[in-house]
Amino acid sequence: ALRLRVGDKHCLVARSKCYLKLGDTENSLKDAEASLQNDKTFSKGLYQKAETLYTMGDFEFALVFYHRGYRLRPELQKFRLGIEKSQEAIVNCIGSPSSVKLEIKEDLCFISRQAESKKANQKLQIKLAKDQKRTRKQEPVRNPKTERQLLGELYADKAYLEKLLKDKDLMESSTKQGIKVADLVLSGISYLDTRSEFWQQQKPIYARVRERKLRQQRWIRDKKRKPAEVGRYIVKSMEDIDMLLTGDSPEECCKKAERVLKTIQGWSDEEVPNKNELIGNLHSCIGNAQLEMGQMEAALQSHKMDLEFARQNNLPDAESRALDNIGRVYARIGKFQQAIDTWEEKIPMAKSSLEKTWLFHEIGRCYLELNKAEAAQNYGQKSLQSADEEGDVEWQLHATVLVAQAQVKLKDYQSAIMNFEKALEKAKLIHNEAAQKAIVIALDDVSKSFIEELNEQKEEATVCSLQDYDYSSENGKDDNSEKYREGEESKQSTENQGEKQNEDARNYKDHYGNNEEGE
Repeated sequence: ALRLRVGDKHCLVARSKCYLKLGDTENSLKDAEASLQNDKTFSKGLYQKAETLYTMGDFEFALVFYHRGYRLRPELQKFRLGIEKSQEAIVNCIGSPSSVKLEIKEDLCFISRQAESKKANQKLQIKLAKDQKRTRKQEPVRNPKTERQLLGELYADKAYLEKLLKDKDLMESSTKQGIKVADLVLSGISYLDTRSEFWQQQKPIYARVRERKLRQQRWIRDKKRKPAEVGRYIVKSMEDIDMLLTGDSPEECCKKAERVLKTIQGWSDEEVPNKNELIGNLHSCIGNAQLEMGQMEAALQSHKMDLEFARQNNLPDAESRALDNIGRVYARIGKFQQAIDTWEEKIPMAKSSLEKTWLFHEIGRCYLELNKAEAAQNYGQKSLQSADEEGDVEWQLHATVLVAQAQVKLKDYQSAIMNFEKALEKAKLIHNEAAQKAIVIALDDVSKSFIEELNEQKEEATVCSLQDYDYSSENGKDDNSEKYREGEESKQSTENQGEKQNEDARNYKDHYGNNEEGE
């Protein structure tokens, strides 16, 4: 592109960037200056020259060109950032003026002696300059510890390259392109040395030590936060945790709660007066998140920690919350009796009718799962009573369904049908279509069971009546036989009497007939 358009400033800036990436600061500076030759206000050229000077370690000159670009194009943020990093690098090199304290330890008469010793000082400066030139030729051996701090992760690369220099056979070899391996290794080491010198100028070791101390001071200062800051942090954190949990992000909620828990545990009781209450609350949040993730054992342990903190610090509300959550976990894992025991311990702590409604319903549901229908019915009726006191139609629906299901288990089908019909009315009232469908299906099943029971009762009644009839028939047969015998006997006696009468009549006739004939 430069061959086609010689001296194009945009192409020169682009090539300068490439040279800078390769570490060739000299050619990068040449191209940056060439881009400014015809247009001193070219902002890209000014920025590239400033960047190159900064990379070379000329922070003062870099600051000059950053300022020039900022005056021309104040809307560009890169110039402002360049000014800030150049000023920081200069302060790291020579120190801040505010950190310098001038003290007068001697008499001010030494000023008058300066003129007398001026010539001597000039000779001394010339001598020192010669000594400095000699020392520059002899490169000092840098402390490995300092070099490690400057290079960081690149220190291992430099050590590897220096190790390769000791392999003479490798150094004498060449690549496929004809480049000697020794030249490549030396160029790599030279580049790392250049970078370490730059980083030494940009942020010397003493500046790093000072920065580390400042960080520690800031950490100590932040640790001793003001009560208002602590309160804002806690409120904001708890709101975030609650939003994550309700927003179907239990994993993020758990991580956030664990971080906040660790932070609060590091604070003193003076900074956080209700520290133990907060720790218990965070254990509860962690347990709820673990329950949503299906980590039942971990959730149980977290809620037990919440219960322990509540009992140790005499926090009845926290204790009630922990018992509530422990019962939930037991119910989820199928340990219904443990859930019942836990929730029954919570009953005296329930404050509102709505809380009692839910609690009685859940206990009744667990009893129903254990096939203890009578206890389930009792708790269902208690739940319904509390729901009526609260005036909550939805919980009236749930409690009525529970009572009806318990009555089905007890085979009190007629009462169950009545309660299911009441529940259906409640479901229609709150427009709960899913509940309506489920109740209709349950009503059909109960009605069939009720009809079967009635049929069985009818069959049993029929059998009983037949048995009674057979028994009465047998008794009637015996009576008839006796009567028959009596009839036969009376008939026989009658016949006998008739025969006797006939015989008497015959005798009478014979007697009186003979008399007439005699007459």
